[in-house]
Amino acid sequence: MTRTFDNSAALQEAVISAGAQSRPLNLTGGNSKRFYGGEIQGAPLEIGSHCGVVNYEPKELVLTARAGTPLNEIEAVLAQQKQMLAFEPPHFGSEATLGGTIACGLSGPRRPYAGSARDFVLGVRIINGSGAILRFGGEVMKNVAGYDVSRLMCGSMGTLGILLDISLKVLPIPESEITLVQERSPAEAVSAVNGWAGRPLPITAACYDGLKLYLRLSGEPEAIAAGKNLVGGSEAPGNNRIWSDIREHRHAFFRSGQPLWRLSLPPQTAPLELPGKQLIDWGGAQRWLLSDAPAAIIRKTAEAHGGHATLFRNAANRNEVFHPLTGSLNPLHLRIKRAFDPKAIFNPGRLYPDF
Repeated sequence: MTRTFDNSAALQEAVISAGAQSRPLNLTGGNSKRFYGGEIQGAPLEIGSHCGVVNYEPKELVLTARAGTPLNEIEAVLAQQKQMLAFEPPHFGSEATLGGTIACGLSGPRRPYAGSARDFVLGVRIINGSGAILRFGGEVMKNVAGYDVSRLMCGSMGTLGILLDISLKVLPIPESEITLVQERSPAEAVSAVNGWAGRPLPITAACYDGLKLYLRLSGEPEAIAAGKNLVGGSEAPGNNRIWSDIREHRHAFFRSGQPLWRLSLPPQTAPLELPGKQLIDWGGAQRWLLSDAPAAIIRKTAEAHGGHATLFRNAANRNEVFHPLTGSLNPLHLRIKRAFDPKAIFNPGRLYPDF
């Protein structure tokens, strides 16, 4: 079992003190995703010491852990019971924590087939901007009447409160997995993957790197064999390493000094005509783009296809990282921010400049 330490009282005291002085705080865990989001501001408040698995019920497929618990430790505990975090979160470093993972709301290759990080959050315990410790949700799937506030924390970049404890649904590790590879054009790859999505195939990941289409099949050996016969292709060398390389941005595609954009689009969207290199992930729903094109052009193109664009990584410019909110969305987000963090002390500017 992992090391455990409850630092919630000290964190609560620090928040109350910062609120009294209207002093901004930079919530810090493992710092593995320090590059993500807007410019970091405020005095560091270390969360990593609040750590450990609080409760784990393998038969119930539920795990509760403190936010500072390293992701590696959680995955090791689950692996002992042949279980996993089904949203396959990227680490981006050995110091990645559960709290940072949920705060960033990032998911890996399995996301379109199993669900996103938000889909697996059952409940949270947080400290809000007034220093109150609040609990939302619980440890079962159907435990919320009304708005599910616990899932609101996923992707909020720490702007609404300090995550203390997080309860997650976990899933069994598939009995078997293989990765198939096919040579296709970009348009053929998108069309094929979307065609297979409507059939009962055990596909759990699909990406196209510009030359080859990779498909992961997971489940019982018989189902995988049947799926392989239907979709075709040869087994990829190194089998499933391609997925961890893409998830952790170790793939050759990501080795560039250009700005890295993440475009979220309807999966059936045809390959985009944008300058730069593209990698099609999530069966077409996620497009990675390496490009020096102006942000306005990239975002306008994403919008025209019913999606949005995030400047995922760019050391030279961290202004307006996330797609601008339009219409009533910005006032709504501001009202939520004020309700949870009335003095705006949590991670100012990390999500949007007005937060």
